[in-house]
Amino acid sequence: MDKLKDKLSASLEDYLEAIFELCKAGKIARSKDIAQRLCVSRASVTGALRSLCQKGLIDYKPYGYIELTENGKVVAGRIAGRHTVLESFFMDILGLDEALAKESACKAEHALGQQVVGRLMDYIAFVSQKKSPHNHCTEFQQFFSDRQRVR
Repeated sequence: MDKLKDKLSASLEDYLEAIFELCKAGKIARSKDIAQRLCVSRASVTGALRSLCQKGLIDYKPYGYIELTENGKVVAGRIAGRHTVLESFFMDILGLDEALAKESACKAEHALGQQVVGRLMDYIAFVSQKKSPHNHCTEFQQFFSDRQRVR
């Protein structure tokens, strides 16, 4: 499973995550919805769907609905989880607004690499276990705000 995930390009991870999110929202995953969500052409979606199908991550037939296989659900869940943790880190700890946090999480999850993202996830889990993680975050945001005034 992990070997397969490691072989996914950033682009294929985005497609898999889009399918996962569409299905999670109770919608049927269709190529036109994926194209709209990722702002790509339907032809690009078709190529990605074929590749994900060959890797055993989705069940796909042209002009049909797209479903995640059991393996696909596991891999897509990990990808979506990484994205959620990064987005939460950027909003809750660094104090970024939601739009910038979402955009940054998408870029960071691919650019930082698995080891760095894993370490960030561990840090966030560590901070969350503190008695008052929100005070920790608030203290950092105040520290940051004070530094901005000095600059």
